[in-house]
Amino acid sequence: MPDPDIAAVADFAPRLLAWYDRAARNLPWRIAPGSAVTPDPYRIWLAEVMLQQTTVAAVAGYFARFTERWPSVADLAAADDADVMAAWAGLGYYARARNLLACARTVVADHGGVFPDSEAGLRALPGVGDYTAAAVAAIAFGRPAVVVDANIERAIARHRLIATPLPAAKRAIRAALAPLVPRDRPGDFAQALMDLGATICTPRSPACTRCPVAADCAAFAAGTAESLPLKPPKKAKPQRHGRAWWIESDARLWLVRRPDNGMLGGMRALPGGAWDEPPASDDGAVSVRHGFTHFDLTLTLVRRGVEDAAGEGEWWPISALDAAGLPTLYRKLVDKMRESDR
Repeated sequence: MPDPDIAAVADFAPRLLAWYDRAARNLPWRIAPGSAVTPDPYRIWLAEVMLQQTTVAAVAGYFARFTERWPSVADLAAADDADVMAAWAGLGYYARARNLLACARTVVADHGGVFPDSEAGLRALPGVGDYTAAAVAAIAFGRPAVVVDANIERAIARHRLIATPLPAAKRAIRAALAPLVPRDRPGDFAQALMDLGATICTPRSPACTRCPVAADCAAFAAGTAESLPLKPPKKAKPQRHGRAWWIESDARLWLVRRPDNGMLGGMRALPGGAWDEPPASDDGAVSVRHGFTHFDLTLTLVRRGVEDAAGEGEWWPISALDAAGLPTLYRKLVDKMRESDR
């Protein structure tokens, strides 16, 4: 493997930034290169949290709605938990929404509503990990942080022909990238690498002939770009099963709120049992399959009587279920049930 220290490639950053100045994606949370506008740390942080394990296309609408409803970190900190969780519904990985609120409230309570401007200070906030701290430090505050997301990881692994399988390759990728980060435009540099990975150095069929740094890309020269980075074989996910209950009365549906801790914590949901039941044998029952990070779930819907509407919950008009903020799992189940009733 070539020496991962690519500081000798002195014009890597200038070439990349020159391309970014011409080809930067127009994203709602981004300040265009060359703009005199100062980045808003709140918007940068919000976007980075939303973008974790989620596509840019999926995030754009949520970002617009969040920033319209809660335009500042103080507004978000004062928001009702249920409103934020409902607004987040469909983005998945719901612990991010709970951490979002915890972080906003810490920034307001402990930092006077101003985000810390260093990686260390940002990393001390609830729910802010190494990547988010580096991204906000670089993009919002111009700190020369080493920002590594999946797009950047792929681009650097290819450029330096780092053939160690992930996740072991992460250390070598960071070591290769660190000498390249320019002190004058670290935020644009990070976003340029993100754009490079998203639009040119793509997972499949990378457009190497259009890459601004292809001239010294070791994987391009070796003809192995598409094979990198190497990933370990995927393990089969465990299959789990559960039942949810459809309890209806006067065109209203009984909804409960899931416990704060655990999967889909704090979200409105259909009542039901634990997700550790044997496969359902109900002939003709409505069911959906939904993938979580560590397991796949088949959830079957069973009609129950109003006497089972016990404990804390609320009757929600079926005609207004779109406003309930149900997670995607339950939204799919409700939609399928309503289709079967037509």
